[in-house]
Amino acid sequence: MKARGKVLFIDDEVHIRQANKQTLELADLEVLCEESAERGLAVVSRDWPGIIVCDIRLPQMDGLQFLLEVQKIDPDLPVILITGHGDVSTAVQAMRDGAYDFIEKPYSSERLVKTVLRGLEKRSLTLENRDLRRELSLHSAPGPRIIGRTPAMEKLRATIAQIADSGADVLVLGETGTGKELVARALHEQSNRRERNFVAVNCGAVAESIMESELFGHEAGAFTDARSTRIGKFEHANGGTLLLDEIESMPMRLQINLLRVLQERSIERLGSNRLIPVNLRIVAATKIDLLQAAEQGLFRLDLYYRLNVVSLKIPPLRERREDIPLLFHHFLLVAGHRYQQEVSMPGSGEMNVLMSYSWPGNVRELRNFAERYVLLGRQFDWSLEKMLVGEEGDSHHSLAEQVDRFEKSLLEHALVSSSGSIKDVMASLNIPRKTLYDKMRKYGLNKSDYK
Repeated sequence: MKARGKVLFIDDEVHIRQANKQTLELADLEVLCEESAERGLAVVSRDWPGIIVCDIRLPQMDGLQFLLEVQKIDPDLPVILITGHGDVSTAVQAMRDGAYDFIEKPYSSERLVKTVLRGLEKRSLTLENRDLRRELSLHSAPGPRIIGRTPAMEKLRATIAQIADSGADVLVLGETGTGKELVARALHEQSNRRERNFVAVNCGAVAESIMESELFGHEAGAFTDARSTRIGKFEHANGGTLLLDEIESMPMRLQINLLRVLQERSIERLGSNRLIPVNLRIVAATKIDLLQAAEQGLFRLDLYYRLNVVSLKIPPLRERREDIPLLFHHFLLVAGHRYQQEVSMPGSGEMNVLMSYSWPGNVRELRNFAERYVLLGRQFDWSLEKMLVGEEGDSHHSLAEQVDRFEKSLLEHALVSSSGSIKDVMASLNIPRKTLYDKMRKYGLNKSDYK
C-alpha cells in the first residue's frame, strides 16, 4: 500500500534515529534517516515530496544552518526542528526565520506523528498548487479541462474527442453557467484547427445595429463612420473555430445570412460584392430549446437543422452532483493560484452544504463560491451559506436515492482529500476496510482514479 508521505529524519544518534523511524513507519509513513545535515541536503530537491525532521544540535552543520540551506533549495519545504529545553528560544526564532514547527524533548510519539502529518498536508497542497501553475503555464496543453466522472460527462468528453477533427458544425446545449464556451474551446483545442483562431461572439451582447458589421466586416465607406476596412469575426476565425453563443438572440434577418454562410462557406463584407471563402467550424450555443423556438416562429427551422449536425448536451450541475467535490477542489486550486493563497478542502459537513444546494447558476456559481471561500478564508461563514440549502433540487428523488448520492459524495470527497489512500479514508470516515471496499464497488469508485 502506498505510504501516506515521506519523512527525512536527521539525528546524529543512531538509537534516536531507529526509534523515531519505527514510530513514523507505524503511522504508515516512508522514512529516510540520515546522521548529518550534509547528507540530508543531498536528498532534498525543490519538488521533493516530503518533509524534514531535524535535530538542532548536530556536529559540523547544525539544524539552524541546515534550515537556511534548505530554504535556498525550496523555501516552502516544511522543516520541523527537534530541540532540547535550553534551545526553545532558539527554535522560536527559527520559526520566525521559516521553520515549520519545533518539538521539544522529550516528546511523545503522538506529538511527533501529529506534527509530521500536518507538515505533510501542507507540503502536499504546496506541490499540488505548483503542478497546477505549471499546467496553466503550458501553452501546449491539450486544452480546457472538462471535469467530471459522471456518465454524462464521460460521454461528453468521448464525443468531443470523436468529432474534434471532423470539422462538422456543432450545437452546444446547456443552461446558463454550465460551461458551453469551455466545451467549444475544448473542441477547438483538440482539433486540427488548434493553431488558428478561436473566436467567441455573444449574440445577446451585440447590438442588432452593429451585429452584421461585427460578423461580416465592412469596407471603407460602407456606412457613416466606416472610415477604413474592418475584418469581421467570420474572417478572423478563418481556419479556426467561431463560437456563436446565445444563438437564439440573433435577429431573424441575420439568421438568413448565417444560413447562407453555413451552406456556401463564403462571406461578403458590407459595402463589397466580392465573395471571400472561409474555412471555419461554427459552434452555436444556446440555453433554450431551439426546435421549440422554431415552432413558435422565434427561430428559423432551416437554420436549426443546419446547425444541428452534431449536438453536445451539458447537464446542469444539479443532475451531476457527484462531480461537485472534484469541481470544487479544482476551483479551489485555480483560485489559490490566482490570489496566491494556499487553501485546503473543507470538511464533510461543509461538503454536505455544497451537495444539498441546487446550484441554479451551475458550474459558474460553484466557481464563484470557491473563489469567495479562498478570499475570505477563516471569515467564510458556512452557516450563512446553509440558508441556501433546502430548495426543490432533491424533491423529485426518493429518500434512498438521496442517501445513496450523499454517501457516494462523502466517499469521493474522502478519496480526493487522501489522494486515494484507503487507510486514510478508513480513518477519516471511521469505516472498516471490507465495508469501504463494498461501498466503493457499489458506487463504481476506484482508488487509482484519485492518486
